[in-house]
Amino acid sequence: MGKKSVTLLPKTGKILEHMGEQIRLARMRRKISVALAAERTGVSRASVWAVEKGSAAVAIGIYAAVLHAISGMDTDLFKVAADDELGQKLHDIELQKKYHPKKRTPKSKRCCARWQPLDSKVSFQKRQDKLRRLGKNGL
Repeated sequence: MGKKSVTLLPKTGKILEHMGEQIRLARMRRKISVALAAERTGVSRASVWAVEKGSAAVAIGIYAAVLHAISGMDTDLFKVAADDELGQKLHDIELQKKYHPKKRTPKSKRCCARWQPLDSKVSFQKRQDKLRRLGKNGL
């Protein structure tokens, strides 16, 4: 099966490229070779290079594995979307809306040809007539 192409917005592509550059610099600062990072990660050197280029075709799991191979930097992924101000505001607005459940008519006041309250003044004959008028599938 061939690789799927991913269409990104230009800004998102630049963010990935910048992130890949930061990963490359972090690896180089620690004097870790691409071969060693690939061995620790369990992927090919080409995959590590693709991560360092900021390729969108690389799975996020490989990004996380490469970050882990570089001295446990994968814990930085916890920071992604941690301070979601817009999401918090939208959630708060939703919570402030008043909830009005649908009110149901009590069983004793429901009108139905087949089931009438016991204290109803409707006679048995009138109920039978109403059922005949509705037909078998009238309910």
